Amino acid sequence: MMRIEELEVFRIGMPLKAPFRSALGEERIVETIFLRLRWGGVEGWGEVTPQARPSYSPEWAAGVFRVIRDCLGPLLAGRPIGSGQDIQSMLSGVRGNYFAKAAIDIAWWDAYARSRGEPAWKVLGGSEPEAMVGADIPLQADTDALVEAVGQAVDEGYRRLKLKVTREAPERQLAAVRAAFPDIVIHVDCNGAFSLDDLPRIRALDHFDLAMLEQPLAFDDLVDHAALQKHLDVGICLDESITSAARARKAIEIGACRWINIKAGRVGGVTEALAIHGLCEKAGMPVWIGSMLESNLGQAVSLALATLPNVQYGSDIFPHGTFYATDICEPEMRLSGPSSMRAGDDPGFGWQPDISMLRAHLIERASVSMKSEGWAS
Repeated sequence: MMRIEELEVFRIGMPLKAPFRSALGEERIVETIFLRLRWGGVEGWGEVTPQARPSYSPEWAAGVFRVIRDCLGPLLAGRPIGSGQDIQSMLSGVRGNYFAKAAIDIAWWDAYARSRGEPAWKVLGGSEPEAMVGADIPLQADTDALVEAVGQAVDEGYRRLKLKVTREAPERQLAAVRAAFPDIVIHVDCNGAFSLDDLPRIRALDHFDLAMLEQPLAFDDLVDHAALQKHLDVGICLDESITSAARARKAIEIGACRWINIKAGRVGGVTEALAIHGLCEKAGMPVWIGSMLESNLGQAVSLALATLPNVQYGSDIFPHGTFYATDICEPEMRLSGPSSMRAGDDPGFGWQPDISMLRAHLIERASVSMKSEGWAS
């Protein structure tokens, strides 16, 4: 059993090298939450990246910061914690707020693995350290720019690509990409841009040999996705709609998808991510690991999860320089081979912030001594 002795939460603004565009809008600065906890001479770090605005989910970075500071942190003061499930139970009185809960849960798993002197991927049950990864292509200015971006990713050795799309002419863009790269593994991420009224347009995407169609309908929907899946040959992958193992179970039971994307931040942490992975593995539903444009710290969590045995598709984990000129965390993430990345043997998730970089990009910070239960900003 452990008792958290200190907990610190940081809201950070990380400038992107170039704007990242999707159906949800444009990001130039990614707001992310770092959380550090200490117990028994061990520290653990967590990161979640809910974005600056409540566009991907109802949560946003400033809100997550305050929920941790004012609601979640005090719930843990002085209480013995023996597992990630203990944390989930202690925080269960606060409804939703998955990203906020995830920051604490992830930091606990990091500290727990470090206390054992083991890499997190082994502690979580990873089958081997090598994980499949892929490239993400945000919305481009025009079709020529898209084909050029795809070509660059192919030249860099990526074997699967995710293309962000909107309702505006995705068929024309996919036709151009397929003409140039007929054999590359591709799927498209809609970020909920369509509705069932768009059925003819969605069915037109079925002609481009896609690996999957990610989150075509509303962020909180299961039922309409089940109706849509009946009209498609390509399998639907649910992302935003899956916020818990309970939601994943319902999606599987009603046939809402054939793939599930797991993001530790979106589902409340590593503990729930493991529950979703186990549920899907038992049900024969393949999964893969997504990204929220986290720093190396958040990506290290994704890398550990990507080593799990039911991860059957290249995950969203990006090497140094992909989106940030200088990452706020160290060491650098590097590909270990074409479309692959290797989890390390350092204890915990193996990455932590450069404190000077953390301070340089700091928006706000709060800390608490879990003995006094008093916050200080």
